Amino acid sequence: MTTDTAKEVITKKNQFGNYEIRMESIGGQGANLAGKILADAAIMDMGLNGISFASYGSEKKGTPVRAYIRLAESDKEIRINSPVTEPHLLVVFAPVLVKSVPIMNGIKPGAQIVVNTTKSPEETRDLLKIPGGVTLYCIDAMKIAVEEKVRINTVIIGAISRAVEFLDKDALEAGIRRMFEKKYPALVEPNIKGFKRGYEEAALYEVPADDKYPISEFKQFQPKLGWKNAPIGGVIVNPGNTVLNDLTASRTGFKPVWDESKCINCAECDTACPDQCIIFSRKTDEKGKERQFFDHIDYMHCKGCLRCVEVCPKQALTSAREAAE
Repeated sequence: MTTDTAKEVITKKNQFGNYEIRMESIGGQGANLAGKILADAAIMDMGLNGISFASYGSEKKGTPVRAYIRLAESDKEIRINSPVTEPHLLVVFAPVLVKSVPIMNGIKPGAQIVVNTTKSPEETRDLLKIPGGVTLYCIDAMKIAVEEKVRINTVIIGAISRAVEFLDKDALEAGIRRMFEKKYPALVEPNIKGFKRGYEEAALYEVPADDKYPISEFKQFQPKLGWKNAPIGGVIVNPGNTVLNDLTASRTGFKPVWDESKCINCAECDTACPDQCIIFSRKTDEKGKERQFFDHIDYMHCKGCLRCVEVCPKQALTSAREAAE
């Protein structure tokens, strides 16, 4: 696609002349790389101006990640590097984030939304409380990624190329090839297959222009404690890990599954688990002696790191796909 052609196709712009994308993800799913591939392809292969960056906490894997992409015509400079608050395109890598992150903030009628989900478009709308008047694309990116042995990010880029008309499909494919061929040449073709399937299998749904769910204005997060009201002495009044803390929103699509018939109760998994999710209980063995036996996995506090699977000597613990929601 030439620069002149690219100028004609960006019809949605904000007051600054930019087309903006926000990706809501969990660290480890590849949203940051997806943003880089999109911006790189737009600049190198479509003649556009672009910028890509991400925000996340000190421990990226398993924590909420937001990736931001801004695109503009070649004669329009991008002079904004603040987070995207009212995206033209919202990409949801992990719908489970709705438990802890206000992912619909700033979504207005006319926006497009791409969601990695196993649910129908109607169910997805209700799960995320999507306001009326937007265009929704649903794709089971995890299923495709498992089958093609890649991460979900290139699959989702395929769905994005289906949703956004001015993003040239061939340019995005070239961007994926360029990103992988230097460091991971063996992953080029599997990722291209995932990309093409994402484009072909994304399901389109025009959300009715109704008032079923209200528009949620973007609000900057404000912590309850700051320099004015923090307790003296650095007391943490709200500990990060409690019996009420739900870590299911940090899993990236897989969870450990226990096979009792293979388990030898060696407790290697309990030693490896960083969140004490392996629960043992006292039982009587075949010799009449009381000792500790593996009982169950506490999935509420399991963040899906799969360290238990890695250390299990008998493959009694294996990873299994979890529904995208």
